[in-house]
Amino acid sequence: MIVPILPTISTAFIVLSAIFVAIGWLKIKKRDIEGHKKAMTRAGIFALIFFILYASRTIFVGNTSFGGPDEYKIFYTVFLVFHIFLATTGGVLGVISLWTGYKDRLDKHRKLGPITSVIWFFTAITGVLVYLLLYVIYQGGETTSLIKAILGF
Repeated sequence: MIVPILPTISTAFIVLSAIFVAIGWLKIKKRDIEGHKKAMTRAGIFALIFFILYASRTIFVGNTSFGGPDEYKIFYTVFLVFHIFLATTGGVLGVISLWTGYKDRLDKHRKLGPITSVIWFFTAITGVLVYLLLYVIYQGGETTSLIKAILGF
């Protein structure tokens, strides 16, 4: 089985992003503010690289539809919509968390950061599961537009 290179690379970047969020979380627990900033900045950069790769692939190549058994398609679709919701929420909260941290609005940053981190971990986990379902466990379906890949029409 050969997995496509672009989805593999983009998935690796989201995993790296989550790893650096975890490192940043550990750094702030140890009151290493500078280490926390560096780790979270790297997490943001890896997430941005993921997004650029994903958006570019979506625009120029399209998205891959679920290629597994038809009886699992509804479960995959619900799971994918959940992942997209998490990713969108995590991305927006990530930008706000980074912004409030850089601007020293630490009262907001301290409240929002842990929530954002948890959402981002679930985003990364569900993203890896989507990747596995599309390219490893089952052979991907046709590569097509985003709407057709998600909704099947």
